[in-house]
Amino acid sequence: MTDDNYHKSQLIHTLHMAYSGEKAAGYAYNAHWRSIKNAEQRAHIQKIEKEEWDHRAIVGEMLKFLEAKPQPWRELMMAVIGRTVGFSCYLIGWFLPMYFAGRLESVNWREYEVAAFHANKLGLFDFEQELMRLSKVELEHEQFFLRMVTNHPLLPIIRVFFKWGPDPSSGLTIESSTEITKP
Repeated sequence: MTDDNYHKSQLIHTLHMAYSGEKAAGYAYNAHWRSIKNAEQRAHIQKIEKEEWDHRAIVGEMLKFLEAKPQPWRELMMAVIGRTVGFSCYLIGWFLPMYFAGRLESVNWREYEVAAFHANKLGLFDFEQELMRLSKVELEHEQFFLRMVTNHPLLPIIRVFFKWGPDPSSGLTIESSTEITKP
């Protein structure tokens, strides 16, 4: 396999994951903001939902350019996951949806950086620039959810199991704790 073929296959794979993942996120956030009572938090999560759908459209155009189609099985699976997670927001309270949304966003911004790397190797510099912009927006989403969960009493317990979130004992700020995990 040539380097170009490798980078193209990796870019398409990452874009497939991102495209379907944005669908799951969009569905989950749609229910998440509806389940929140705080008007400011509702508005912010609603904005995040819109950005996820925008990201999906952008990634879809990139897949078309690369002559790749969405994967129907992944689309179905992520639709089910997104709807299920969204429904659970009404059942499990405020903290867990906020926590897992932040944890998911921490994966998303890294995923876009990986895609940008492969786009760069292919000479797709417009893609690279746009993917880095999407990564930055996803990092902003993570920052929002970090701020939401930082002082919650369940955070120290759940961090042990799921390995995400600020560690108040470290003395790091939300922004610096996120930056430290950046590759």
